[in-house]
Amino acid sequence: MLLHLQSLFVGDQKSLPFETTCDLSSLEISDSRPFRRPVTAQGEVVSAAGIVTLRLSICSTYEGDCDRCMTPFSREDRLHVEYTLVTSLNNEESDGYLLVENFTLPLDELVETEVLLALPSKNLCRKDCRGLCALCGKNLNEGDCDCQKQTVDPRLEKLRQLLE
Repeated sequence: MLLHLQSLFVGDQKSLPFETTCDLSSLEISDSRPFRRPVTAQGEVVSAAGIVTLRLSICSTYEGDCDRCMTPFSREDRLHVEYTLVTSLNNEESDGYLLVENFTLPLDELVETEVLLALPSKNLCRKDCRGLCALCGKNLNEGDCDCQKQTVDPRLEKLRQLLE
């Protein structure tokens, strides 16, 4: 979706509400396609006192495998972003400002970028995921395993013998 914003920048219009869906199903992350459902975005662009502001709400569903226990999970994420839109920048690295070229804003590209930047570095089925046992591979979220927990690093075995 391409937003045409010239009427907001020149003051002919005060607000422009929008709603769109973005298909990110072809997006591949770590050898999987986690966005099987369309990502929805809604919001508005508002012009007040010569300042044009974009307020955007994004709703996505991430489907993948937990990085600790390998259990499949689905997580709904909601993201709210706000930018001040400008037609030129003096400093190229101005956070909070979004450069609009030719008074148009490619909304699908912005939504995809925001969704990718908001992804966590670790995908967990839940915050307190215990993962898998390093010895037997049992999912520790389902209960403790029967493995002996007091394993000694073989490099320190001689030291243990000296202490006894």
